[in-house]
Amino acid sequence: MASQAVRASIQGQPFNDVLNELHAHTFSGAPGESDPFTLSELDREFIAYALAIYYQCDHCQHYHGRVIERLRKESDAKPWAWQAEFVKIVLFLRTSRASVSEVEWQGWVEAWRRFAARLHYRHPGFACNIAYAIGISRADEALMELAFASLTQHYPDGETLLGVIRDIDRVVVFMKAATSKNRTDPIVRRQLKTRGVQI
Repeated sequence: MASQAVRASIQGQPFNDVLNELHAHTFSGAPGESDPFTLSELDREFIAYALAIYYQCDHCQHYHGRVIERLRKESDAKPWAWQAEFVKIVLFLRTSRASVSEVEWQGWVEAWRRFAARLHYRHPGFACNIAYAIGISRADEALMELAFASLTQHYPDGETLLGVIRDIDRVVVFMKAATSKNRTDPIVRRQLKTRGVQI
């Protein structure tokens, strides 16, 4: 019986193919297969970058950061220290309603709204898209409700709102899978190596 070639992927090539297809459906679209996007590619990449910081995945931060730089250059965007803003956003959104008192939460909501309004002038819908994504990622209903209220103001048309939420949700699902894989693959490879298994 012929020996099977060792695959470069821990999960196997069929799994990687599915992950690559999910990436296409989330960011570039698969012609004739993907639903049309509502959010721009830059908006979706912004969400991905924020989630990469939130999930603490250096690989994903580098990848999506490079894509954002390319898209901003292509659109001739004005100079902006956007990376620093993302750190602030993620730090802000690490607070959850369950971990603070009522008075702290009300103070947080007030501060978040001021902060988000400032970002809205730089890039409309930016902060509430990311807040909704992080709310979904940790199943934080209070944050999702807060962000949803902003989304409904920014996207009053029901079909547009559905498209925006669909785009956000797809980025969250993809990033949860990708960041988990990127963060744990080196650990799994190291563990397998101790048993003489090379990938």
